[in-house]
Amino acid sequence: MSEGAQDRNFSVYVHVPFCSVRCGYCDFNTYTATELGGGASQHNYAATALHEIGFARSVMERAELPSRPVSTVFFGGGTPTMLKADDLVSILTGIKDAWGLKPGAEVTTEANPDSVTPQYLETLAQAGFTRVSFGMQSAVPHVLATLERTHDPRRIPDVVQWAKAAGLEVSLDLIYGTPGESLEDWKTSVDSVLSLPVDHVSAYALVVEPGTKMAAQVKRGELELPNEDDQAAKYEYADQKLTECGFEWYEVSNWAKRVDGTLKACVHNLSYWRSDDWWGIGPGAHSYMGAGEKTAAKDGFSGVRWWNVKHPIRYAALLEKGHSPAAGRERLTPEESHVERIMLGIRLAEGLPVNVLSEAARVRVAQHIAHGLIEPRPALEGLLKLTRKGRLLADTVIRDITD
Repeated sequence: MSEGAQDRNFSVYVHVPFCSVRCGYCDFNTYTATELGGGASQHNYAATALHEIGFARSVMERAELPSRPVSTVFFGGGTPTMLKADDLVSILTGIKDAWGLKPGAEVTTEANPDSVTPQYLETLAQAGFTRVSFGMQSAVPHVLATLERTHDPRRIPDVVQWAKAAGLEVSLDLIYGTPGESLEDWKTSVDSVLSLPVDHVSAYALVVEPGTKMAAQVKRGELELPNEDDQAAKYEYADQKLTECGFEWYEVSNWAKRVDGTLKACVHNLSYWRSDDWWGIGPGAHSYMGAGEKTAAKDGFSGVRWWNVKHPIRYAALLEKGHSPAAGRERLTPEESHVERIMLGIRLAEGLPVNVLSEAARVRVAQHIAHGLIEPRPALEGLLKLTRKGRLLADTVIRDITD
């Protein structure tokens, strides 16, 4: 399984499962102090994560996987910045000690705008963090209230300024399609982002997952979801304004500025979309290791995906006993990996090679060009690239070209 690994990036994801409150739309593996009942403390979390990092290193050595320095590290959650800055630094140091970091490695943490101070961000930057992604979501108070976000939108310019002063690249995350959000509300949020010196913007359509508080509110008729036309208008406005202000889309929901010829994309997320290798640290975290062509041909699988137990108490207990925190795993067949490559690759502005499609799917590309979903010129040159309209209908295109 190690053959070909040196040609793939190796990334580490660190899941921090703590939040001050649970937002009504969120279905991530996160917990408030009340939900945990004091059984898994934030105070001990860094030590537990370091335990898994050591375990991961030993597993890779026993499997004779080649040692590779880490290309990207991403702290997500939850709210990673609910931990002390020194705790995040300690975990990053553990990753460096286990595998090393590539020169110029990208190190990102997510953060809520009300969870950091100037000194906190300076501590991260001095320790090697390069990027912070703030969960802004909206600039409009009533939209934030519906999402149950706790920060004051007037704080956003401050945290962006603090991060830039510390030398960190800054990304802002937005959500569109919140119940009760008008097009004018959305324009206010986008225009607010564009008034700030940020390097990267993510804009995601709100998806109300079953089992969440918001799903129950919608079912009871307390909240009304927007229609598809509303969602499309908001996406088109964001794409138009971001493009006018020098941002380039590089994935359906992500835009970045180009600085000195380098696009400030989230390299960590690109590793997911390009099917590189990553190890997920933390409760509920997922990991993936690909296999090379020889292994796929010999053993009939092209990669392994596994995931940890979800609850922080169970996760910590397993590691304390020297056991793997994994809850399950699956081997991907070459066919499954092929479909995933198409599903992920078509979302990227760099394009998907036409030759990875089946003959039947290649024939159907012509109709997507005719309908204005795929750029015609790149397709003639062997690359499938979605138009703006195609990005809005990406799922339709994916279903068709994956047979």
